[in-house]
Amino acid sequence: MKRIELIKLKQKPVFLTAFWKNLIMANYEISPDALTEFVPAKTELDYFNSKCYISLVGFMFLDTKIMGMKIPFHTNFEEVNLRFYVKYKSGNEWKRGVTFIKEIVPKFFIELVANNIYSEKYDSMPMKNELSIHDGKINTGYFWQHNNNWNFIKAETEKESFLAAENSEEEFITEHYWGYTKVSDSKTSEYEVEHPKWKLHNVSRYEVNCDFSNLYGKRFSFLQNQKPSSVFLAEGSEVIVRKGSNI
Repeated sequence: MKRIELIKLKQKPVFLTAFWKNLIMANYEISPDALTEFVPAKTELDYFNSKCYISLVGFMFLDTKIMGMKIPFHTNFEEVNLRFYVKYKSGNEWKRGVTFIKEIVPKFFIELVANNIYSEKYDSMPMKNELSIHDGKINTGYFWQHNNNWNFIKAETEKESFLAAENSEEEFITEHYWGYTKVSDSKTSEYEVEHPKWKLHNVSRYEVNCDFSNLYGKRFSFLQNQKPSSVFLAEGSEVIVRKGSNI
């Protein structure tokens, strides 16, 4: 049997398909000590140039299907998440993945499904987005309401796109294809996310207004006044999220 056929046999069934569009990624250096209690069992923090990162990411879910079916009023919606980067050694292979502090969506049903099936940390809040193209600039923004206050992440980018350079910070942030969730102190959920390498856009101007302390806990309050080490926009693509399993 050909190797590609063997790989297909090992893949988990598809749980979700969607198009992830216009991902604003604001990336911050963070002390590993701030993340220790959130690192899922059997994984370890993943570093870029000996630095640890956490990212605030806003994007659109489009044409979403669960198990091949569209759920009425749940196909197109915003998501904003706070995530960091881990890796897991499976045999001789290192799998590079992400772990979420919290994922914010506008629909309670999404929160219910994700938290119960994947043991994720979803929360539902009022949300909205903006997108405009004018004078060769793309303006994108994501907004979420917490305690009657609107938080947001916005970016103005150039229309020209590029692929992340090899061994760059942009490549490190975008090239993680596994999700790891802390189920308990000894159990971790693992799932695979498939998508092509994304085209990126340079950000000429951005604005982050996020109540990190109240949304994510006081340990993350320092992000309130910390300048991101980088901000960029990923065009996104079709994605496949496969069914998870415990490791």
